[in-house]
Amino acid sequence: MAENSLEKDYLEEDTQHGRYLTFSLEEEVFGIEIKYVTEIIGMQSITKVPEVPPHIKGIINLRGKIIPVIDVRLQFGKEPVDYNDRTCIIVIDIDAVSVGLIVDNVEEVLNIDDEAISPPPSNKTGFENRFMKGIGKAGGKVQLLLDCERLLKSDEMEIVEELFEEK
Repeated sequence: MAENSLEKDYLEEDTQHGRYLTFSLEEEVFGIEIKYVTEIIGMQSITKVPEVPPHIKGIINLRGKIIPVIDVRLQFGKEPVDYNDRTCIIVIDIDAVSVGLIVDNVEEVLNIDDEAISPPPSNKTGFENRFMKGIGKAGGKVQLLLDCERLLKSDEMEIVEELFEEK
């Protein structure tokens, strides 16, 4: 009986394996593992926080919970653009801390098999790939798969966590 229970728990946990929420920045499509995503919301009023890196846009109040938001375009070194009706905030949980990711447009949820994921380019090319988990191929397109746990450098994560410390 215990074996069946363990098998059932494993299968329930594994239902999200290989599922990625895809979003676009300009013409590029990125994917993040669905297991990190808690919700997708429209743009909100953002309260600016002094002395944080430019890509940390500030904080939002989401149903009484304060969440820092990061403009992924700026984090990836892209030109800033005005937000529009397609701009979304993807709320993710990283190590029990909620963070909002501002993206140009949410695309779809894709199933990408492990065999359809290539490792990111090597650092020998000088290409900064600390954000990338791999390159996925699905639906006739290529998706740059991001490593949610590496989206924030450790010093940036400290800034985000400090925003929530009780004073």
